[in-house]
Amino acid sequence: MQVQIHPSWEKALQSEFNSPYFQHLITFVKTAYQNSRCYPPGPLIFNAFDRCPFDQVKVVLLGQDPYHGPGQAHGLCFSVPEGVPHPPSLQNIFKELEADLGLPAPQSGTLEAWAQQGVFLLNATLTVQAHQAGSHQKKGWEQFTDAVIKKLSQETQGLVFMFWGGFAKQKIKLIDTEKHCVLTCGHPSPLSANRGYWFGNRHFSQCNTYLRSIGKSPIQWG
Repeated sequence: MQVQIHPSWEKALQSEFNSPYFQHLITFVKTAYQNSRCYPPGPLIFNAFDRCPFDQVKVVLLGQDPYHGPGQAHGLCFSVPEGVPHPPSLQNIFKELEADLGLPAPQSGTLEAWAQQGVFLLNATLTVQAHQAGSHQKKGWEQFTDAVIKKLSQETQGLVFMFWGGFAKQKIKLIDTEKHCVLTCGHPSPLSANRGYWFGNRHFSQCNTYLRSIGKSPIQWG
C-alpha cells in the first residue's frame, strides 16, 4: 500500500515511524485494508501531512475519525472530495463561517485550499472501516497523532489549535499554551450544534486576528 507524505513530515516524525508501536499499527492497517473496505483510500491516509508541510503549519484543526461512508473520506478532517454532498458537521462549519465572516457556503466540500494555506486538517485516527465509526481507534493511531501534536507544540510557535468537542479538548494538555493560541468550543455535529455549543464561536475570525497579531498572514477561509 503506497502512501504519500511530505518529506518534511518524514524527517520530523522519523522516530515515530521507526518505533515498535507504529510497526504494529501499520501491520494492523494493512491487514484491515486487505480484508475489508476501509477509508480513506490507502494513498490518502496521510493526505493531511502531504498537503501541509511541517514548516508551513499555521493552524491545527483536529477531528476524531475519518468519514466512514463511501467516497467521503480523503485524509483531511471534516473535508470531502469535490462533488460529494456536505455531511452535517461540514454544513454547520460553513454556516458558522458565513455568520462569522460573511462568506457564503461554498459549493464544494473540499477543504484542500485551507490545507494549502497552512491549516493542518488532522484526524486523531487516520483510518476507519466502512460504516463502522471508531473501528480503528485504540490501535495506535492516537499515540501517533498525540506525538504529532506534541511535536508541533514543541518545535514551532504561534500556531492556532482549534479543538472542537470534548474529544479534541482532551488534547490541550499536549500544547504549550504560553506560545500557542488554543480555541475551543462544542463540536459542529448537529447533536452539539443544536444545543448551542457550536454556533457563534467565531473561531475563524479569532484565528485570523491572532495570526495578524504575530505578523503572520491570515487564512482565506472562503
